[in-house]
Amino acid sequence: MSRLRTQLTDLVGIEHPVVQTGMGWVAGPGLVAATAEAGGLGILASATMTYPELVAAIGKTKAHTDKPFGVNIRADAADAEQRIDLLIRERVKVASFALAPREDLIRKLKAAGVVVIPSIGAAKHARKVAAWGADAVIVQGGEGGGHTGPVATTLLLPSVLDAVDIPVVAAGGFFDGRGLAAALAYGAAGVAMGTRFLLTRESSVPDSVKQEYLRRGLTDTTVSRKVDGMPHRVLNTELVQALEHSGPARGLAAAVRNATKFKQLTGMRWSTLVRDGLAMRKSKDLTWSQVVMAANTPMLLRAGLVEGNTEAGVLASGQVVGMLDDLPTCAELITGIVDDAVARIGAIGGLVDE
Repeated sequence: MSRLRTQLTDLVGIEHPVVQTGMGWVAGPGLVAATAEAGGLGILASATMTYPELVAAIGKTKAHTDKPFGVNIRADAADAEQRIDLLIRERVKVASFALAPREDLIRKLKAAGVVVIPSIGAAKHARKVAAWGADAVIVQGGEGGGHTGPVATTLLLPSVLDAVDIPVVAAGGFFDGRGLAAALAYGAAGVAMGTRFLLTRESSVPDSVKQEYLRRGLTDTTVSRKVDGMPHRVLNTELVQALEHSGPARGLAAAVRNATKFKQLTGMRWSTLVRDGLAMRKSKDLTWSQVVMAANTPMLLRAGLVEGNTEAGVLASGQVVGMLDDLPTCAELITGIVDDAVARIGAIGGLVDE
């Protein structure tokens, strides 16, 4: 198959400049190992795992691949230091960060030889993490699923590329070789995809839920603040519509119930949840109502993405869902994207009349 060498492939030691993002409840050992074996960079989602679950997930991933992979960390988690130590001890190649990272954690990871690639949503954030020593950044435009911003990838990506000298990976709206070729033309070092990898055969999402995604069009997502108090792009379902039209009291009561369920599921102590909430409130300047709503999110996502309950769950999704109509393997997906990108880059080169 074709190959594309970029700053990202050289930095991480992967074959292809394609990243599978750390989607909560989705990016487990099976998907990550399959991505790595196909030559891309798979990232484990640790935010929805307990520490023992993360230990087991890293072990399972390493049992199925000896190629580089990453782990996504929440820097505001109460046990973030312990998780960082685990990554270093297990010689995980890449650490990425959901939401805001911390300078001290970046320094510690880099000192141990771990490649640090935070996800950011603005040029000013890219400059900050670059100054802290980040090796690269993933920048997601507003088309992307999950927590997202208001600026489209076509404008956000060049603004970040102009702001920093480290490799920039483009996310938000990518699914095929055309997108990879376009991102490389902008100056990006690769692309990162979430929804596209969710809709692969190795994804652990129930088949019934995958079919729900495949039925959707380009206008079937909503950016809601009622899920966790922050802009969150999700599939437009009856539950999301109900949340959008619910009053603050109803939403807060549901959030408290789900926060309690999340505590029981993970075995976390209330003191740990409170410490995490205090850290979130301080780092993101959230109200207490927003903090409780944020605790609500994991259970809403779990109901849909793990239990397959599309009526009681929330399904994070990028707008790209409307362009997808198949369930390839990770190997088929990455091979197809890279081959197509190489062909399109060659065709563009043929337009030059010297």
